[in-house]
Amino acid sequence: MALMLECLTLVLSNKMSILNSDVIPHIAADTGGGAAWYGDRGLFGGGTTSVNYIEYINISSASNITDFGDLSLGRQAAAGTSNGSRGVFAGGQYNTGAQWPSTDTIDYVTISTTGNATDFGDLVSARYYLGACSNGTRGLFAGYGGNSIEYITIDTTGNGTDFGDLTQSRNFLAACGDATRGVWGGGDTYANVIDYVTVATLGNASDFGDLTMSRNRLAACSDTTRGVFGGGYLSFTNRIDYITIASTGNATDFGDLIQPNRVLTATASSTRGVFAGGFTTTQQTNRIEYITIQTTGNSTDFGDLSSVRHSIGSCAGD
Repeated sequence: MALMLECLTLVLSNKMSILNSDVIPHIAADTGGGAAWYGDRGLFGGGTTSVNYIEYINISSASNITDFGDLSLGRQAAAGTSNGSRGVFAGGQYNTGAQWPSTDTIDYVTISTTGNATDFGDLVSARYYLGACSNGTRGLFAGYGGNSIEYITIDTTGNGTDFGDLTQSRNFLAACGDATRGVWGGGDTYANVIDYVTVATLGNASDFGDLTMSRNRLAACSDTTRGVFGGGYLSFTNRIDYITIASTGNATDFGDLIQPNRVLTATASSTRGVFAGGFTTTQQTNRIEYITIQTTGNSTDFGDLSSVRHSIGSCAGD
């Protein structure tokens, strides 16, 4: 009996060691009361000229991009989010040669393996330039063509479901969040507005505060406590703002991107945020740059996308 108890104690001790290790690195502690989902692999899907390719970087090490696979539909202005292991790309515009219709397509990839995307389901309606965020279970999409927010359960395939409404209808906004809240900032009508929701419960958004300046076509990412918003356009800007997600209030100046940029994308690990692509004051860019989210300061060059383009969807995981 004593030997059996000793063996059981050893097994339980080993299990606790595994649970306390970095075996699941994309789950990070969150002061907001849950688990926030991140990872070191950043994915970038689609972009201008309706490209279908997905590329990836390792966020912790500065370098150029690597091929991952293809989207199920080549498009620009898709919104990306993840639960740490599965990445999804939703909505966007595709090129028919004569026009750029929007799509309701949602597709997904397994972030740890390279390969082509698989059909996930459909948005409630065809939309593009959405702001997307996740709490590690649900993915939320909002903006363009109204004030509606819809959600999916990322681990299961299926169509989007109505969640609630933003405080104002607006387009070209950006989103970030933690394990509890989803946050949207900017937009072309109410361009300094920041809204938030509690992701686990359905309902309308509430006012969070204001960005430091009005702008649209910006990008956002977050770690477990802080959200950052970079770039944008009413006049071109390189400004980066930050908020503390768990508390409401106005954004604070963080630093600057390398140069003014709009229709760029952003994603993050648990420590580092990256901004990629976009349109500078004169041309499209293939630049990737990064910040350390918990410290303020200007961004630093990371590497390059495989081609110059803007309106890219992005997400991160392991």
